[in-house]
Amino acid sequence: MASDPLVVFTPSGKRGRFPVGTPVLTAARQLGVDLDSVCGGRGICSKCQITPSYGEFPKHGVTVADDALTAWNEVEERYDSRRGLKPGRRLGCQAQVMSDIVIDVPPESQVHKQVVRKAASARIIEMDAATKLYTVTVEEPDMHEPSGDLERLEKALRGQGVEEMVQADLSLLGKLQTVLRKGKFTVTVAVNKSHQDRVARIMEMWPGTYEGGIYGLAIDLGSTTVAAHLTDLQTGEVVASSGIMNPQIRFGEDLMSRVSYAMMNPGGDVEMTRAVREAINTLAEEIAKEGEIDPSLIMETVFVCNPVMHHLLLGIDPVELGQAPFALATSESMTIDARDLELSALNPRARVYILPCIAGHVGADAAAVALSEEPGKSVDLALIVDVGTNAEILLGDRSRVLACSSPTGPAFEGAQISSGQRAAPGAIEAIRIDPETKEPRFRVIGSDKWSDEEGFGDDIAGTGITGICGSGIIEAVAELRIAGLMDESGLIGSAIQTGTHRCEPDGRTNSYLVYDGTPSGGPRVTVTQGDIRAIQLAKSALYAGARLLMDERGVDKVDRVVLAGAFGAHISAKHAMVLGMIPDVPLDRVTSAGNAAGTGARLALCNVGARKEIETVVRQITKVETAIEPKFQEHFVNANAIPHKTDPFPELRQVTDLPEVSFNTGGRDGGDAEGGRRRRRRRA
Repeated sequence: MASDPLVVFTPSGKRGRFPVGTPVLTAARQLGVDLDSVCGGRGICSKCQITPSYGEFPKHGVTVADDALTAWNEVEERYDSRRGLKPGRRLGCQAQVMSDIVIDVPPESQVHKQVVRKAASARIIEMDAATKLYTVTVEEPDMHEPSGDLERLEKALRGQGVEEMVQADLSLLGKLQTVLRKGKFTVTVAVNKSHQDRVARIMEMWPGTYEGGIYGLAIDLGSTTVAAHLTDLQTGEVVASSGIMNPQIRFGEDLMSRVSYAMMNPGGDVEMTRAVREAINTLAEEIAKEGEIDPSLIMETVFVCNPVMHHLLLGIDPVELGQAPFALATSESMTIDARDLELSALNPRARVYILPCIAGHVGADAAAVALSEEPGKSVDLALIVDVGTNAEILLGDRSRVLACSSPTGPAFEGAQISSGQRAAPGAIEAIRIDPETKEPRFRVIGSDKWSDEEGFGDDIAGTGITGICGSGIIEAVAELRIAGLMDESGLIGSAIQTGTHRCEPDGRTNSYLVYDGTPSGGPRVTVTQGDIRAIQLAKSALYAGARLLMDERGVDKVDRVVLAGAFGAHISAKHAMVLGMIPDVPLDRVTSAGNAAGTGARLALCNVGARKEIETVVRQITKVETAIEPKFQEHFVNANAIPHKTDPFPELRQVTDLPEVSFNTGGRDGGDAEGGRRRRRRRA
C-alpha cells in the first residue's frame, strides 16, 4: 500500500506525511510550521500564501510532480483578480496535497518574522565613493561657438576634476535641456566614475543646487539570508540596515543542493536567479521605506557573495562549481548596470559592483572579509572564520594569507534541528545548565532577561517560547558537555546515568528537555541525539578546514581567532571552544568582527581605493581546496569528539573542567547511576 504524500516545508525543514487532499495550511499547523492565517481558511486574508516548488530535490529525497497540488480553484482566482498573487504563489488554505511536495513559506507569511541579525558594524571609512554629486555652472549656448548642452556640461565637470569621458543615456538626454534652463544653467549631477573603464556616467540631474542625498546599497548575498546596508554616499552613514531570507532555500538549504537542483531540473538555475533578484528588489524597496528615501536615489549597489550565489545572481548556470576543478565563469570583479540584473527597484541607471572571487569555492564574501579584517597586515597569525551555512576561513599574517571554504551546512542557522528555527522573537538564543542541579536557564530573542529572572514572563508574553535558534543550540550542546550530561563522543546519558529527569528516553537514545510548554499549548524544546550529530558534523567541517590551513602554514596553533558573520557575533568564545569549533587559544584572544563581509561591502561602496586594493589582494591569497585535500577527512573525524579526539585544548582547560564521562555502555540506561561516570579531567 502506497504511503501518504510527504510534505516538506522550507525554510523550517519540518516534514510529515499527510493524506491526499489535506490543505497545505492544515499540514503546516499540524507540523508547527510558522504559517499565518486569520480568516479561518476562507481565502480572504491572503496571510497563508505559500510557494510550491517542483522538480528533483535530492536533499529532501523527493521528486515533485507538476500536479503535486490541486489546481487553482475559484477562491484563488477571485483573490488573484482582485488583489493579485505573485507568480508561483498559492493560498495555503486552498491548495491541497496530492503527492510529494516541497513548500516554501515566504517571510511575509510567517507569524514570527525572522530577525536577520546582520547590523552594520561601526567603522571609520575614508569617503571616496564612485558616485558623487557635482554642482556646476554650464556655459550658455552661443550661436558663434556651436556645441551641445552635454558637451558643455562635460567641459564644466572637467573643471571639477572629472577627467573621464562623460556619458549620459537617452533617458537623461531627454530632460537635460529642460533641467539646465530651469536651473539657469546651474545643475547638480550625480556622476559614477568606474575605475575599470575610465568612463564617467551621469546617473541623475537636478536644476540648480541639489540639497538632498544620494545613496548606495552594500549587500551581503548569503546562502540563507540577504542583508543590506543603505548608505549615504556623501557621508558614509548607514541610514538603515535590513535583511530577508534568501528565497532559494526552497531549492536547497546548502549550496551543493542548489547546484544539484540546477543539474537535475532543466531551467532550475533560471528559476533560482529569478527568485533571488525578486528578493533583492523587495529588500531594496523595504530598506528605502525604512530609511525614508525615494528608491530612485539609490545610485549604486555593491554585492559580496559566495561563488554559487555569485553565478546565480548573474544568471550563470552554477553546474561547473559542483564538480572538480570547480571552475568559475569569471573570478574578476565586475561593474555592470543594475538593469542587467533586473534590479528595477533602484534608480534606472544604477550601477552594480561585485567584488572579485578568490577561487571556485571561496568567493567575493571571503574577499570582503579579507578587505575588512586585513589578515595580510596582521603582525600575529590570525584565523578569521566567517561562520554560516558555508564557512569561509582565512589564516594569515604579513608573510602569507591562506583561504578555504568549509561546508558546515545549515545546522548553525537552526535548520535540521528538532526544535530549531531561524533567529526570531521567542527563539532561545542562549542557555546555561547548572552542573550540580542539571537545571537549565535561558534567554530568548526579544528579552534581555534570563528565564529565572523576575519579569521574564511579562517580557515574552507576546511571543512565547517558540524553539531554539543557531546560537542557542551551540550553547546548549556545549553546556551539556560542561554539565556532564553528554560525553566527548556526543552521547547524552540516561536519567539514571546523569541523575536528572530532564534526560529522557528518545527511541534508542536520550534527549535533554530544555523547556516544556505543553501545559499552556506551547512546544517542548529538546536537544536530541540527532541535533547533536548535526552540530558535530557542522563544527567538524569548520575545525577541519581551519586545521588544513594550519597544516599548510606548518603550525599547530594560531595567535588569535576572529569570529565573523551574524552568527559568529552571537556565540560566546567559551562555548565555541568547548564545542571544538575553533582551535585552542586564550579566550581573550577570541574576538567578534560582526558582519565582516557586510563591512567589506560598505568599504567597497564608499571608497574606490578599497576596490582597487581587494582586486590586488585576492591575487595574493593562496587557496586550499578542502574537497580534494586528503587530510580533510582525518581532521574531520578527529574533530567529531567534543571538543576534540586528539588535540589537547590546554587553554580551554584553564577556564573550565570538562567531566570525563562515558555513556556508551551498550544500553540506553547504562546500568546504575554511576555506571557511565569517570573521574573529572584535571585542570592543566
